[in-house]
Amino acid sequence: MKSSLNSSSKLGTHPIKRLLFTQAMPAAIGFMVMSLNMVVDTFFVGQYIGELAIGAISVVFPISFLLSAIGMSIGIGGGSIVSRALGSQDQQKAQLSFNNQISLTFFLAFIIILVGVFFSTPILDLFGAKGAIFPYADTYFSIVLIGIPFLAISMMANNNLRAEGKPKIAMVVLLIPSIVNIFLDYIFIDLLDYGMDGAGWATTISYLGCAFYIFYFYLSGKGELKVIPKLFKLKKEIVTEIFKLGSVNLVRQGTLSILAILLNTSLFIYGNQIPEMGGETAISVYGLASRLAMFAFFPLIGIAQGFMPIAGFNYGAKNYKRVKDVINISLIYGFIIASFICAILTFSSSWIPYIFTSDLKLIKYSPDAIFWLFITAPIVVFQLISPSYYQAIGKAFPALLLTITKQGLFLIPLVILLPYYYGINGIWYSFPISDILSAITCYYFLRKSVKKLI
Repeated sequence: MKSSLNSSSKLGTHPIKRLLFTQAMPAAIGFMVMSLNMVVDTFFVGQYIGELAIGAISVVFPISFLLSAIGMSIGIGGGSIVSRALGSQDQQKAQLSFNNQISLTFFLAFIIILVGVFFSTPILDLFGAKGAIFPYADTYFSIVLIGIPFLAISMMANNNLRAEGKPKIAMVVLLIPSIVNIFLDYIFIDLLDYGMDGAGWATTISYLGCAFYIFYFYLSGKGELKVIPKLFKLKKEIVTEIFKLGSVNLVRQGTLSILAILLNTSLFIYGNQIPEMGGETAISVYGLASRLAMFAFFPLIGIAQGFMPIAGFNYGAKNYKRVKDVINISLIYGFIIASFICAILTFSSSWIPYIFTSDLKLIKYSPDAIFWLFITAPIVVFQLISPSYYQAIGKAFPALLLTITKQGLFLIPLVILLPYYYGINGIWYSFPISDILSAITCYYFLRKSVKKLI
């Protein structure tokens, strides 16, 4: 156990800059490849199936992410407990938290399957599978649903791997489904011409591969956290804390899902007001831009994921100066990296659509969406680090409020209001305005909390 303890204890001793790099880089690489997987998905379905397939994926993605977010939320809540428990040398609580997470994720994954099977049509309709997009979305979702519980298990484990100081293994967990999916996309969609069925099976098989690696790693006893069946029995105080902290992510995903419903509905309505565009094309335009955003922001997500176990461990160890240092360094590095991303994507927005499609309507209307979605990229780091800090130190309510600030407090009202005056452009304008307002709000509360901490 001594050698494994050193794995987590370095979170409280190594220099902050080096530690953040070693924690964030594997997470960033993992999320980069996972996001690249989404971009490649968009490329293959756009090139070999068509514009409607891009729209179908953009409809199904928030549904599948909402369902799998249960596992991710359990992992984020439980991982916060694990980080702080290891920081305070409470091994028993860390092990109990991990094993309770396993029980919760398996149980809720079964519920996910039942909900998806019996309510697939109303769910797809609610999320914007309108018109000619619906058959593509229905085919894709019915297959991807099989793999969502395995994705939930993987996301739960991924957060715990970082919590115990194993960022490289956590990176592998993200790499496996991404690499497998890219490889199978080529085989099923390009070589075998399976269409949306091929895209669905490529994604589902990739989730299975990831889950099998997780089972192998933990059952072979390689982690500091152990699979201990007698600890599967749920403990009320642990489950309550997991849900309190994990609910932050679940509410965030729920808010994103509400936003997706609103966006797809508004895009369909206002897209149809432009005769040469059409509602289906408008949904596909946003699908292309949003998938690109997931890929572009992978370094910031990596920094936020690397930041959390460092902040949580040192908060548990009452080493508050290191907590403040990791906040400041994360914000500075994130701002610099995001500024670079902003410059590249805004200046190249006019030719990016050519990578994904030959459809002239998508090529014509996508640049505006890409420009407005990325123009305020540098300040997105404040929206990520602020709620991550509160989650890391175990304060669920402020983390919850800050994590939904952009989508819930600002973006949703703006998406309702601005298109009334500016048409479909009002939807694009909503993104930078909500970014600015959310960043100011998050920074204010983060700065206030850090002053109290020191």
